[in-house]
Amino acid sequence: MRYPMWKYVVIALVLVLSTYYALPNLWPDEPAVQISGATAGAEVTEPALKQATGALQAAGIPLASAEITGGNALIKFDNPEIQLQAQETLKRALGENYVVALNFAQSTPDWLRFGAKPMKLGLDLRGGVHFLLEVDLSKMLDQRLETSINDFKRELRSARVPLLTTTPADSGVNLVFRDTEARDKAQRVLSNVTQNFSVNRFLSEQGPALELKYTDTAVSEISRYAVEQNLTTLRNRINELGVSEAIVQSQGTNRILVELPGVQDTAEAKRVLGKTANLEFRLVSEQAQTYTGGPAPIGTETFPFKSVDGAPVLLERSTIVTGERVQNAQSGRDQNGGAKVDITLDTAGGRAMQQATTGNVGRQMAVLFIETKERINYIDDAETGKTEEVRTSYTERTVINQATLQAVLGSQFQITGLDSPAEASELALLLRAGALAAPMSFVEERTIGPSLGQENIERGVNSVIWGFLIVALFMLVYYKVFGLFANVALFMNLAMMFAIMSIIGGVLSLPGIAGIVLTIGMAVDANVLIYERIREELAEGASPKHAIVAGYDRAFGTIFDANLTTFIVAFLLYAVGTGPVKGFAITLSIGILCSMFTAVVVTRALSQLVYGRRDVTKLWI
Repeated sequence: MRYPMWKYVVIALVLVLSTYYALPNLWPDEPAVQISGATAGAEVTEPALKQATGALQAAGIPLASAEITGGNALIKFDNPEIQLQAQETLKRALGENYVVALNFAQSTPDWLRFGAKPMKLGLDLRGGVHFLLEVDLSKMLDQRLETSINDFKRELRSARVPLLTTTPADSGVNLVFRDTEARDKAQRVLSNVTQNFSVNRFLSEQGPALELKYTDTAVSEISRYAVEQNLTTLRNRINELGVSEAIVQSQGTNRILVELPGVQDTAEAKRVLGKTANLEFRLVSEQAQTYTGGPAPIGTETFPFKSVDGAPVLLERSTIVTGERVQNAQSGRDQNGGAKVDITLDTAGGRAMQQATTGNVGRQMAVLFIETKERINYIDDAETGKTEEVRTSYTERTVINQATLQAVLGSQFQITGLDSPAEASELALLLRAGALAAPMSFVEERTIGPSLGQENIERGVNSVIWGFLIVALFMLVYYKVFGLFANVALFMNLAMMFAIMSIIGGVLSLPGIAGIVLTIGMAVDANVLIYERIREELAEGASPKHAIVAGYDRAFGTIFDANLTTFIVAFLLYAVGTGPVKGFAITLSIGILCSMFTAVVVTRALSQLVYGRRDVTKLWI
């Protein structure tokens, strides 16, 4: 009945690690406000923290503590009501250079923070962060129209139809020509690319013209696409952030609801979710060296370079490829130790890049970063005494990279010259997750309380405690010493489950608690099978040590089969389920794997420690 020493070492190691990673769950998180830089890599300084705490003191808002950690400021409060008041005050005091976001701060002791953190709680247990974003459909129409105008010009150039000028129109554009013959020919040439437009001929002040306006059907289709594409992009970005069981769904015709349970860095989530960022790869104009300022020459545009002086860069208007052609993007460091992003384009993008760079080796190519931002102004109404929040969106275009083409580029190349690894990481994340089809703005941000109420939460927690105590008492009374073995294994099983949930970042919801309660019963069920088998062996006249060995060996097959079938069901629930169903499936799956270890390996090791090294004439079972 000898038991290998290495198994004792494994059990001891698992027990120590499980206890260490499960302990942080004894310290609940505290409501806090996190202050971060508006751009990735920007750090909050001590003067900024003093400005923030000074604004809170001036407003009479008490705070528990304030500190700078990881480049961000974290201010803790006693309750969520004060937290919400503080956020509004800080947003007004700090302005648009900082992101002020709701958060939950860890209260775990420092000696437990080396890789250990409490598991995240779902919206039904702790609540979470609620964002309501509004899609700017007019911007989407403008972007689509700009792309269509470029297509019109390209088709007309290919057919050698002279275009005099273009003028804006309501939901469309006017194409002006020198004579009616050119206008009629243009209408025939553009018939293949104007399916979404109503075409009207008229005589403008500048000459014969075509009025191209989006049809109502096209406007509805573009709007629907913008919301659906933004939904997909937001889900991708949330997956990149590692948020489990998030809720992302459309609300009305132009709004998107996002609810994030258990998020530890809501400032990053807010910055990444709402950022409308895209890239354009363009050639630097050959006139750049002779350009001295003033209006840009025809066919070119000027943009500031992302540096201290922000000197303008003269680029060609035509775009080689955009960020929509990016299939993959990974951040890293170049040979000089600087931040970089490795880009992989799709087939069409790679072909366009190759065609554009084939005859331009030796020229410079620039990467234009386009970002839609939002400026918030606060206006005090003298009559009502209320403060009105006015949001104004604007687009910022800067050149983030400018380099000489050393060879013909294809589908794979890299962007260098970024300010920091954090900026490179965020840019890669945005490109991987996909660009937003239309800009969005945050119209509502708040914390939401537990959906099930504190009483139901306490009942769920109490069900685990009482379930454990009742099962433990039954096992101790009915199986005596072996019942004690089962209880030790059951306690270790719970510790392992909490530790694994904390390590993988799993979200515990009320259905997840149900999975834990079910696991408690299933874990001791395996021990019941083993102990009853031992009793049978003893009844048939086997010696105590032989009965223990035979009981474990012969019951293992039944235990394995029963747990395997349950695990398959749990896996299927996770694969096809959503939200609460997945929460139940996760804890059930982890519990099954842990119980197979504790109910069989741990209890057998304990029985070996007690009975293996001495003569035994009777088993207390």
